[in-house]
Amino acid sequence: MEVNEQIAIDHGLKKEEFTKICDLLKRTPNLTELGIFSAMWNEHCSYKSSRLHLKKLNTKGKKVIQGPGENAGVIDIEDDDAIVFKIESHNHPSFIEPYQGAATGVGGIMRDVFTMGARPIANLNSIHFGSPQNPKTKNLLRGVVKGIGGYGNCMGIPTVGGQTSFDESYNGNILVNAMTLGLVNKNKIFYSKAAGINKPVIYVGSRTGRDGIHGASMASAIFDDKIEEKKPTVQVGDPFTEKLLLEACLELMAGKSIISIQDMGAAGLTSSSIEMASKGNLGIELNLNKVPCREEKMTPYEIMLSESQERMLIVLENGKEAEAKKIFDKWNLDFAVIGKTTDSKKIELFFDNNKVAEIPINILAENAPVYDRKWKKTKLPQKIKFNKDDFKKLKITEVLKKILSLPNISSKEWIWQQYDHTIMGDTIQKPGSDSGVIRVHGTNKAVATSVDSSAVYCYAHPLTGGKQVVCESWRNLISCGSSPIAITNCLNFGNPEKEKNMGEFVECVEGINEASKFLDYPVVSGNVSFYNETKDKGIKPTPTIGGVGLIKDYKKMITMDLKKQNNLIIAVGKTEGHLDQSIFATNILNEKKGPPPEVNLFNEKNNGETILKLMKEGLINSTHDVSLGGIITALSKMAIKGKKGFKLNKLKVLINKFDYYFGEDQGRYIIEIEPKNLPKVQKILKDNSVHYDEIGIVTEKDIIVDKEPIIHIDDLIKSNKNWLLEYMDK
Repeated sequence: MEVNEQIAIDHGLKKEEFTKICDLLKRTPNLTELGIFSAMWNEHCSYKSSRLHLKKLNTKGKKVIQGPGENAGVIDIEDDDAIVFKIESHNHPSFIEPYQGAATGVGGIMRDVFTMGARPIANLNSIHFGSPQNPKTKNLLRGVVKGIGGYGNCMGIPTVGGQTSFDESYNGNILVNAMTLGLVNKNKIFYSKAAGINKPVIYVGSRTGRDGIHGASMASAIFDDKIEEKKPTVQVGDPFTEKLLLEACLELMAGKSIISIQDMGAAGLTSSSIEMASKGNLGIELNLNKVPCREEKMTPYEIMLSESQERMLIVLENGKEAEAKKIFDKWNLDFAVIGKTTDSKKIELFFDNNKVAEIPINILAENAPVYDRKWKKTKLPQKIKFNKDDFKKLKITEVLKKILSLPNISSKEWIWQQYDHTIMGDTIQKPGSDSGVIRVHGTNKAVATSVDSSAVYCYAHPLTGGKQVVCESWRNLISCGSSPIAITNCLNFGNPEKEKNMGEFVECVEGINEASKFLDYPVVSGNVSFYNETKDKGIKPTPTIGGVGLIKDYKKMITMDLKKQNNLIIAVGKTEGHLDQSIFATNILNEKKGPPPEVNLFNEKNNGETILKLMKEGLINSTHDVSLGGIITALSKMAIKGKKGFKLNKLKVLINKFDYYFGEDQGRYIIEIEPKNLPKVQKILKDNSVHYDEIGIVTEKDIIVDKEPIIHIDDLIKSNKNWLLEYMDK
């Protein structure tokens, strides 16, 4: 087939990009070469619309071993231990084929982690679906959850945390973000940078098929009515093979034969070979006849662009081929020497004794397009002047029961019960808490981790929303007694060619960076997902933050469940009563305008560090950060977890009780303490200039608010748990 401009456009390239390719090559590319360019120059691989802004992110820190630019980020957790972690999207595939899309998303992120020599120890996910009333939502939710559980459970890796939300902006584009943590000796980390000339290039894992071709290019595509035609671009996963691949790779890594290793993820053999060569400033030569294929008569184009799963590319030391083959034969995996490194600084492909492609590496990598797209700043909305007379007919307890039963607040136990969260025996805080916590096997240390996003806040004001989601991650880690170390991000946005969407991205990144710097909470890895848009309707901006923190002694871990009758309940942090964009405003008052709550980074840091001081002194029995739904919602979740009640004191504040209980001011925590410890707690809070309110006590079973009817804890549990169960049973 003779390549022309239209064929290039059909491959997802712009007219001007095709012209640039021809100019750089000084000729027209053949079809295989065009396919390689389309893969390497798409958004997923080149970050052409985001690279300028991502460079601004804070990526340095005392505990950062490896920041962005590798398969995953790496942080030091002391005693020669390190955590490798990353989050990535699999949005488009999961919308087209929810089970395989979600499953291969989990498989792909795990490979990113064990490629670096780490054994995966925990999975998390952030999944977002359209309105519950949308006819597709239920089936998409069921398929995605089964896919996540099916792959992770088979791999024997616990899923310890996650986040699920519903919003009509995801009706045409659901989001599936998968995160994995792995444990590695910090002196035995493996990287993707190739080195040396005439070193053997090894293919290992599953055979190559025709599934997933153009999967990476789909990341730059907008959906339309022909979505069903894209099903062949979705990869098919096999977790049992991936388990074998994990064990075989780790066994080979125990020796000294690997120079570099790279997962064949997006764009398959194309991206893995080119990225390894580019990082090492080398060339690479591949004989495609030697690539193990499971289908007959595969062309060079298909072999290079296939995204078949469970595959790795390795550069070995000379003379180590037989040793490596023995290991992969033992694990019943394909092994083939398919090429070598060269000094040509080109990728050269051979098939049937003919050279079928020859492209300078720098054209594919360094010369990939970088766009400084136009963007529009979002104005901070004016605050809403609520009519407080509307509050008079409301009862706090009735409002509370309604809020606890909302789709985005209700218990997600139906989801996480389908994930194995206890396998490996080191999960010490399971899903449904502020953070998942995993003990570092054989030590007293534990790692805390969480995923967070806030599309509502980011849509209202991206700069503030970007800051907020980092702070939310920070608070969730602190709430379980861990010291936050670093974050990974998955930045989900609409079409970047639209100024509004691009502005949302730029300002969210600015907000993330500002909070990351102030909190000393660096970004060490991540992913950008653009073009989450169907029929000109895009998603709300949804940056997802995955955080990791360290608990030096897991016995000092804190949980959120209320512990003991007559213990005191204290709200830490100043409550101003911000209702704009709150769950209360949007769902009770039907008011969806206004700004998100302001983020005071000094207070966030000071309040969080003071909470850790209280924990260090053993003064906190339980804690939970205050987020969606405000103080009373946070406290109710603590009550539900502990199957206890609470009695709230008469407020000694100047603001309306609805403002106080349902306001979503940031930087706040609810803590439970023993009465005898109150003087010590008060002193530490005052010494650190932290505002606090003594708001009530723990009761045996009853929820008592002012003079309103008493609610039994069982009624609160029922309100919180039933929505999702009933929704999925209908």
